Amino acid sequence: MSLKLVLASQSPRRKDLLAFTGLDFAIKIAAIDESALENEDPVAYVRRLAAAKAQAVADTLDADAVVLGSDTIVVYDNMLLGKPADAADAKRMLSMIRGQTHQVVTAFAFVTKSEALLVAHESADLVLRDFTDAEIDAYIASGDPMDKAGAYAIQNQEFKPVATLNGCFSGVMGLPLCQVTLALRDLGFDPQDNFSLTDLQECGCSNFATDV
Repeated sequence: MSLKLVLASQSPRRKDLLAFTGLDFAIKIAAIDESALENEDPVAYVRRLAAAKAQAVADTLDADAVVLGSDTIVVYDNMLLGKPADAADAKRMLSMIRGQTHQVVTAFAFVTKSEALLVAHESADLVLRDFTDAEIDAYIASGDPMDKAGAYAIQNQEFKPVATLNGCFSGVMGLPLCQVTLALRDLGFDPQDNFSLTDLQECGCSNFATDV
């Protein structure tokens, strides 16, 4: 039976990253409740959401579909920073974390209609540069922060928000590509293994954890 790969995400960044594997895949999205549980650990939260997104899509598909779900969170001072609600919220987030160390955790899960095949996450430590209020205002005016956890995109070449990174560049973007490629191969797919991460700078996958 030939496996069919499905990405359970509307993120254009995850779509572009998964395309690096050279595999054909479909995109299907299912809405889920993304509220955190009371006193839920940030890593447990992001792993639960990645699996839930994938399972919600897999439940609507045939048994030969392997669904990839993913979720990314920013953690600063034990606070979860999601996508900003509006421009004022984006400014609050960026003003709070500029010049500060924080964590970005991206989880991904592969599931089928009948079982969870893999749940994993990649953690990165980052320090943002100490950008000015004027730079923040101009960045918000560009619209780029509004669909990003923590209100910034590591890959933005004009704003260049990150001063230092210890971890996976593509993971911070939304999908740890090296680890996803390895997982795809283990699951029976044939992703290309010579893709270049030049456009993503150094991948640096370092804090990887996986289980079912």
